Amino acid sequence: MTTDWASWQRIQMTADASPRQYERLIGQNGRSVVLMDAPPETCGSQSRFVDIATHLKSLNLASPEVLEWDDPKGLMIISDLGQHDFAKYLSAAPTDEPNLYSAAVNVLRTVQSTPPPIGLTEMTPDVGADMVSVAFEWAATDQSKDLATEITASLRNLLQEIDHDARVLSLRDFHAENLIWRPTNHGNWRVGLLDFQDAFIAHPTYDLASLLRDARRDVDPAMLASLLTQLAGEDGNVADFKRAFHVMAVQRNLRILGIFHRLAQQDGKTGYLSLAPRVWAHLQTDLAMPDLADLGHLVQRALGPKGAQS
Repeated sequence: MTTDWASWQRIQMTADASPRQYERLIGQNGRSVVLMDAPPETCGSQSRFVDIATHLKSLNLASPEVLEWDDPKGLMIISDLGQHDFAKYLSAAPTDEPNLYSAAVNVLRTVQSTPPPIGLTEMTPDVGADMVSVAFEWAATDQSKDLATEITASLRNLLQEIDHDARVLSLRDFHAENLIWRPTNHGNWRVGLLDFQDAFIAHPTYDLASLLRDARRDVDPAMLASLLTQLAGEDGNVADFKRAFHVMAVQRNLRILGIFHRLAQQDGKTGYLSLAPRVWAHLQTDLAMPDLADLGHLVQRALGPKGAQS
């Protein structure tokens, strides 16, 4: 792909857990764009990224503009939303955490205020339970099929008890390193959105669980109550949202724990194991809820202490 940006300075950016790579391209005038390199043989088409970006822009949210796209080669030039993600910004200004996270939840409320795009996978109870199989395959110390079946069934039952009418667009990897803080903007434009190509349909609390049970940074647990209330809004049942939050957090972090161990064992990306103790701690917090205690005992049998291994 030959473009006007070919001669710009190239700076490697942090890659995500997938084979995607990112570079910031900087011109002599100081302008910058981002190059996404997503090999189609491992990442598939990036058409879903384009579709979701378009949808988010229709909601007046700050998603990247696609400036150039060569789908067969997996190359894309997107606008640069800024250089300071939430994690980087808060490392220098930790007292701003409530402000940033409240702004992020306002974005979620906007995302969830309109019907999602068609054609997305829905995290039904069956899908959600099946998604954690990666934990049994790669992170379990006890790989008994009976134990895995019991855990899957328990999680499926918990997911079935959550309001099935509450299904919204979930950006899925909605956490501090995928959110760009843009304080000179106003309203929702202060939050730049990245890494949403795996978006699906889920309960409204899924992305809040992603935000507050972050594998890469510690988040003040005292914010949970106020942010749940903010997300639920005047018409929502906060108690129902709280219960759903803990179930979604367990489902998500069981899967993440398995993925981190797979990345270490299969791809040699052992750095992800350093994040495992935080993910395990999140699991212990959410599994301590009274109606999740039975599942917690099963998870301890299957994954502990390897689950927390770094």
